[in-house]
Amino acid sequence: MTEPAQHSPANPDTEARNGPGGSPDGLGDRVAALMPRALADLTALVAIPSVADPRQYPAEECRRAARWVADAVTEAGLQDVRLVETPDGSHAVLGHRPPPPGAPTVLLYCHYDVQPPLDDAAWTTPPFTLTERDGRWYGRGTADCKGNIVMHLTALRALGDDLPVGLRFVAEGSEEQGTGGLERYVAAHPEEFAADALLVCDTGNAEVGTGTATVTLRGLANLVVTVDTLRGEVHSGMFGGPAPDALAALVQALSTLRDPETGATRVDGLDTDGTWDGVGYDEQRFRADAGVLPGVRLTGTGTVADRLWARPAVTVLGIDCPPVVGSAAAVPATARARVSLRVPPGMDPDAALDALAAHLTHAVPWGARVSVERESTGAPFRAATDGPAYAALDRAVRAVYGGPLAFLGQGGSIPLCTVLAAACPDAEIILMGVEEPRCLIHAPNESVDPTEIAHMAHVEALFLREFASRAR
Repeated sequence: MTEPAQHSPANPDTEARNGPGGSPDGLGDRVAALMPRALADLTALVAIPSVADPRQYPAEECRRAARWVADAVTEAGLQDVRLVETPDGSHAVLGHRPPPPGAPTVLLYCHYDVQPPLDDAAWTTPPFTLTERDGRWYGRGTADCKGNIVMHLTALRALGDDLPVGLRFVAEGSEEQGTGGLERYVAAHPEEFAADALLVCDTGNAEVGTGTATVTLRGLANLVVTVDTLRGEVHSGMFGGPAPDALAALVQALSTLRDPETGATRVDGLDTDGTWDGVGYDEQRFRADAGVLPGVRLTGTGTVADRLWARPAVTVLGIDCPPVVGSAAAVPATARARVSLRVPPGMDPDAALDALAAHLTHAVPWGARVSVERESTGAPFRAATDGPAYAALDRAVRAVYGGPLAFLGQGGSIPLCTVLAAACPDAEIILMGVEEPRCLIHAPNESVDPTEIAHMAHVEALFLREFASRAR
């Protein structure tokens, strides 16, 4: 991997000359003219509550989103567009357009499923109604990842019939649930995803106005730990004291996953002191991006980038125990927690899951019974950035944003990347998209900056032209 470039602000003069509405290549003007349609498309997509969890939303909503995407990419020029059922029951949208003679093929990835809204009351406007406010478009999925679907459509429409590469297209239907349906489908049908470059569009820019590729991803190792101490709950007045409290035992075990002073992740058997040597992340900007409350310290040691992109990070995702409202004067007999470990590149996720399970098993006090249910793992990812696809992307970013392509790590996981790397071992994999920190993906009041959709659609269209000429 080449040294990540330091990101720099876009040059306003260059952007005015080359960005949407004024580019000498003509693509920017076409993208600008297509933005009202992009808004209409995103409005229609956001209105479909495509949460891939039938316990929360009807499965038909995801199928409706899949059909919408299939119709849209067909209209945009793809062929053989179809819905395929994957092993987890979700449907992926696949499409293809053969390359001109001697031209390379590029795969375009996105996903149409979204996170649930979480707390409806925390949304300023309805989550499944796209709303314009303060220059941004709000609604669940506006950025992650329906904004990237619209970016693809806008780029393809801007190119029209002047498409210099072959295309493969895939829109996933259960990415947010992490159930692995598409990963298993790719492993069983690698020929359907063969390409020279893969644009995995489920990330975004370091900030608005800075064209960015994500070059590392942390993997994932999840488990559920259950602690049992009694045959059933007993009255805390009659038995509290000597009767072992299962919830207290669980809390004590979970506390050992963090350094008591710094809050840094500490899991027996894992290296938790890695360092990041690419573009950094300013601490004050991180505090603002993450919404850290005044006076609350960040956890861990080292730089913010070290903690985000080069070290394992543990999070307690949820606890099952008696709720405060309605709780009785009883000693809890059982309690359980779901624990997530983000795994940096270079660390085996299965070994990390084993270490996490062993750590918690040994940390539960008082001889309490403990059981561990291992959930999913996902491998971390590191891209090679010295090939013709990255060179083409850098040229496209310079033309649109007026500065070099920036490289960042990302703390999130996209397990599909490692599966695609195995299916297409000679392909370059690029992670990019319309997301940036202000989008608040996965949180209430998710939004997207429409200029990022316009600029990144322009970048994608230019990339396809540049890569066609460089890859020949």
